[in-house]
Amino acid sequence: MDVEELRQRLETDSGSLSLPPSLRSTLTIDYRKVDLALQWQDNSEFNHLLCPDSDCYPPLLKTISDPPPLLFVKGQPQALLIPALAMVGSRAASYTGLQTARKLAADIASRGLAVVSGLAAGIDGASHHGCLSVGGVTHGILGTGIEQVYPKKHLGLYQDIQTKGCVVSELWPDVGVFAGNFPKRNRIVAGMALGTLVVEAARKSGSLISARLAMEEGREVFAVPGNILDERHQGCHDLLRQGAKLVCEAADIVEELDAILRCQLDMLPQSPNIQAEAGQELPYPELLASVEYETTPLDRLVEHSGKPIDLVLEQILELELQGWVAAVPGGYVRIRRN
Repeated sequence: MDVEELRQRLETDSGSLSLPPSLRSTLTIDYRKVDLALQWQDNSEFNHLLCPDSDCYPPLLKTISDPPPLLFVKGQPQALLIPALAMVGSRAASYTGLQTARKLAADIASRGLAVVSGLAAGIDGASHHGCLSVGGVTHGILGTGIEQVYPKKHLGLYQDIQTKGCVVSELWPDVGVFAGNFPKRNRIVAGMALGTLVVEAARKSGSLISARLAMEEGREVFAVPGNILDERHQGCHDLLRQGAKLVCEAADIVEELDAILRCQLDMLPQSPNIQAEAGQELPYPELLASVEYETTPLDRLVEHSGKPIDLVLEQILELELQGWVAAVPGGYVRIRRN
């Protein structure tokens, strides 16, 4: 993204705000900050600026009521197109809660889904670690600027996430810790994901904000039950009373997500690659050869086909529409022979 492109997008976004004309006319764009953002992007090949019309902007995030007009991203932006589950919970989690988060995140990642969380202490950190332990893709959504690591003990985790996934912030890189920014970032955590899983939460836990936002956006909400005498589980029990899906294992989540997963694939940007190869008698033979007659996770398709994730998602959708494969919980299956 160059200077003129970013300026034009900012001007377009500011002109479309739902504000009275008299107030909108007083808004000005600080081009000094625009230049600083572009300088930040140029500092590293892993630094990226994404607007809602960028190819790698998270598809489901575009559909929320107030999507961020600009995202600062460090890592692998194509990974933001992988269907994801948000995992949240208490910062002061129990040992059992931390182990549960690690186990569920690892199982979810093994089924081809990415894990989105807030890089906070407790359940967030355990979820990121569990995903990374099986080589999965995970995204950390920050409540600070992209260059500010909070808590500091998660510096290593912050760096590890970027090897296959992303750290993401809507705040300018130098913004430090401010309590009001953390609830606001929860809409990004919930908005990027097919659904939100609350692993352990008391009634006043901030993670319940993510669950509420997910409900408001029509996303699935899941909760892990716990000891009825332990207040650290009361928030999850309240969610279950309100209709959240009870989760004991990853299969409880995946079986609920098939319909919304199809919706996300339909939203992916189309590229000329589909038309370019559509005339072949056997469409996308390298990718099709990677799909087995038993469930094949999305991450295995990416690895075996040698194609970038955004192209895999486009082509697998085309294969599904042509009747070669079918989307099932946990991935895809081959349903048609050559």
